[in-house]
Amino acid sequence: MKKLLIFFLAGLLFACNPPGKKPESAGPVVPEWCNNAVLYEVNIRQYTPEGTFNAFAKHLPRLKNLGVDILWIMPVNPISEKNRKGSLGSYYSVKDYKAINPEFGTMNDFKQLVNQAHELGMKVIIDWVANHTGWDNQWIYDHPDWYTTDSTGAIISPDPDWTDIADLNFESKPMRRAMIEAMNFWVKETDIDGFRCDVAWGVPQDFWEEARASIDSVKPVYMLAEDEDHPGFLKKAFDSNYAWELHHILNDVAQGKKTAQDIKAYFDGTNKKYAPGSFPIQFITNHDENSWNGSEYERMGDAVKTFATLTFTIEGMPLLYSGQEAGLKKRLRFFEKDTINWADTTMQAFYRSLIILKHTNPALWNGNSGAPIVFAETSAPDQTLAFTRTKENNQLLAIFNLSPKPAECSVKLPAAGTYQDYFSGETKTFGIDTKLDLDKWAYRVYVQK
Repeated sequence: MKKLLIFFLAGLLFACNPPGKKPESAGPVVPEWCNNAVLYEVNIRQYTPEGTFNAFAKHLPRLKNLGVDILWIMPVNPISEKNRKGSLGSYYSVKDYKAINPEFGTMNDFKQLVNQAHELGMKVIIDWVANHTGWDNQWIYDHPDWYTTDSTGAIISPDPDWTDIADLNFESKPMRRAMIEAMNFWVKETDIDGFRCDVAWGVPQDFWEEARASIDSVKPVYMLAEDEDHPGFLKKAFDSNYAWELHHILNDVAQGKKTAQDIKAYFDGTNKKYAPGSFPIQFITNHDENSWNGSEYERMGDAVKTFATLTFTIEGMPLLYSGQEAGLKKRLRFFEKDTINWADTTMQAFYRSLIILKHTNPALWNGNSGAPIVFAETSAPDQTLAFTRTKENNQLLAIFNLSPKPAECSVKLPAAGTYQDYFSGETKTFGIDTKLDLDKWAYRVYVQK
């Protein structure tokens, strides 16, 4: 009788939670390879003079040496010609969801690139544009009812300024099915490892949840939403979103418009935004910021290394953008050819050191694999920021002077300890109340010994 009861309960548990399906209350099933991963955004058009997959592939060994774990490749689809902006158009004006942009190469070239990345131990995700298509996408001709229309029945753009794209209507179930089938196509045919979803905020949550369940039935993937304002997206559909609000705060601190206190206040309100296991993407630049708001050097000046170090030590997955490790100081044109200059890669060593720091300290890992930030009190709270992150026997102490002026401050810690300065290798003993002299924009990361 006891055995029968055990079998009954086991069967009931299996029925409620079959293999591969998470409980209703659980957060996203984040792939294990995301635990301590660093994301790298690839702009194929601007990466090399050729602007092709094959030319970019020559950089893979260097990116492996840099320590990159996940390659996010901006849209690989053909770009619409109708209503195109500039001579080359926007990657995000998709003409065909199941084809390759011929400017980049062939489908076989792309498959080979994915295979090469996998052989080097890197994962590959691609940009997916579900919110809209280009104006000469075949869907417009075959299925005009799949699009949003105005009172006259004319198809419209999702935004008046986005004149090169047409808005999709997610009330259309056939369109939804076609979109999910196209996403599955790329996973099945090219073995990619997930998607970064453009304008995710413009698409209903239930679509994303349906898409994630379907894609995960093919293979477990990583899903990143270009979104910050929809916490529900992180329950079943996405593993990560963007920390846009924090990014803008960092820009404002660099420009003297806000202080370190604003960063602390931000973290006080983030817990409610993230489902268990999910986490934000942290960055100082990306394709949008670089092209439209300026390079990190325009926005952050002498504090670039300071804020880069901060993004690698706070909670979340760090993102690097194409050319960041080459000290890219210009805005890349968005609709034209504008090749990155790789003549100087002196910043490669700096970012490699940050990636090693991330990889080798579990306290800094992503989501549930890492540890929360615990802020320490400083005597100059507007100017300085200090925090610890502790995971079992691994503890880090990070201290920043977030101002263009030197700072004399004391830091109050929960306990005394001996630490090694990660960048200099020097050993330092901290009391509960330790005084520090910090140069302008100073950044210190200590690993407890």
